[in-house]
Amino acid sequence: MIKTEPAGQPASTALTRRSLFALAGAGAALAASPAAARGFGTGFTHAVASGEPAAKSVLLWTRYVAEADTALTWQVSESEDFTRPVAEGSVTASASRDWCAKGIATGLSPDCWYFFRFLAPTGEASPTGRTRTLPEGPTAGFRLAVFSCSNFGFGWFNAYGHAAEANDCDLAVHLGDYLYEYAPGIYPSAAQTNPERIVAPANELVALTDYRLRYATYRADPDCQRLHQVLPMISVWDDHESANDSWKDGAENHQSATEGDWQVRKAAAKRAYREWMPVADEVYTTYQVGDLATLFKLDTRLEGREQQFNLSEVMAGKTDPQALNAALTEFRDGKWADADRQLLGTAQESWLTQGLAASAATGTQWQVLVQQVLMGNLKTPKNFAEAAGAGLPDFVRQRLVAAAAASQVGLPSSMDSWDGYPAARERVFEAALNADANLVVLAGDSHNAWAFDLAHEGQPVGVEFGGHSVSSPGFESYLTFMKPQDLSGALIAENSQLKWAETSQRGYMMVELTPARVATEYRFVAGVKQRSTRLAATKRITSEKGSGKLAV
Repeated sequence: MIKTEPAGQPASTALTRRSLFALAGAGAALAASPAAARGFGTGFTHAVASGEPAAKSVLLWTRYVAEADTALTWQVSESEDFTRPVAEGSVTASASRDWCAKGIATGLSPDCWYFFRFLAPTGEASPTGRTRTLPEGPTAGFRLAVFSCSNFGFGWFNAYGHAAEANDCDLAVHLGDYLYEYAPGIYPSAAQTNPERIVAPANELVALTDYRLRYATYRADPDCQRLHQVLPMISVWDDHESANDSWKDGAENHQSATEGDWQVRKAAAKRAYREWMPVADEVYTTYQVGDLATLFKLDTRLEGREQQFNLSEVMAGKTDPQALNAALTEFRDGKWADADRQLLGTAQESWLTQGLAASAATGTQWQVLVQQVLMGNLKTPKNFAEAAGAGLPDFVRQRLVAAAAASQVGLPSSMDSWDGYPAARERVFEAALNADANLVVLAGDSHNAWAFDLAHEGQPVGVEFGGHSVSSPGFESYLTFMKPQDLSGALIAENSQLKWAETSQRGYMMVELTPARVATEYRFVAGVKQRSTRLAATKRITSEKGSGKLAV
């Protein structure tokens, strides 16, 4: 579909609901004043976080602002009082890394929950965090809280707050668009911006200092802090962590004439991400959840992606329907179908092919792709342009016309997702089939909720769960000429792989893996204009192991 941007299982720790909220510490007070987004102060300014979990190790993160580089001690303990730490180490908070500090705790036990904290030389302690290691061997179940597309200006991160309050997942997964690069007043517009959610800096992110300050704003959000404090996170960047519709050598929202060299901007975006997020430096890697699942973290954005096609350019000047159809058909059979076209890049694609085979060969039950963009085929219903009526923004109408025309010749509407790279998608499907993998694809980016059966040449390959956004608006804000249920019905009727869709609500996915099945509960928050953890609805969809099919 068109893009909307302008051009449970209880936790196995003694942590109680009351102490879970206490872990937020002073962070909750940040909700009281928008000015707090700019006054980050000194000392431990942004609480703590953890990530990169393995069976015997985990990465720990904090930020400590001081007058000079400061050595911090980190501690990991099985108890909240830290009377007998099981691991301890030292890291330095330095201005050269925007005062962000990361340490790796090793020698931990598999499948265990731990508490952790940082200590300053003054005796000041960070807020206490909670983290966990991954299981080894036979594993009965594991739950992921899956997020994407969290735009500060549109509203509160209630999905984060609900996941922390529910306390029923083992790991947080963020599929990208953790923040947005636009200047205030662009996306969201001034009229759409929640007055309590003003971001810094007051310009588009281009330089390293810009990206750092935007992370500082987002990470000051109380629910973002709370989520990071109570769950380890695996995260991948998508485009907005750098610039809209980015690829390896450029981006739609980067103008070299006024914003400098793309590689410089991309390097700055990557650096700030690695400073502020609880991540290691590997662009793509795996996480082994016992014998239950291999999680493959992919980069579909900056590592190997070739430039996106633009349907408007293909259609430019073609006012005659016959000429338009001929141009789209030529594009479909030529450039779009190019067998060598890359989304992952050859090195990452080879790594994934080998990894899928190795995971399945060892008896791991599920092979899960943790990645950014939709893999399922999605075409626009052919009558959308006529059904739109008057009153739509020009950019929405133009994209609808282009998408509907493309659909007439069998082309998908989005050239930014896997649909824009069909040969690359086919190679992944063939790798999964050759490995006899039980493939599960997780995707974000679109702001809407989807469930796809994935197939290759009539053969089931796996299933895809596409997550709705934390706060970025979906089609309900643009395709106002159709009721959400009618829109979903039209999309499902047009696309044989699409089995379910919800295009009007925000929230997150709870993905539960067991040896017998994978189940996703789509959790829809009651709204994002006010801070609340209330859910409006849920939807549960399952897939039995070995079926490659969804039960909706």
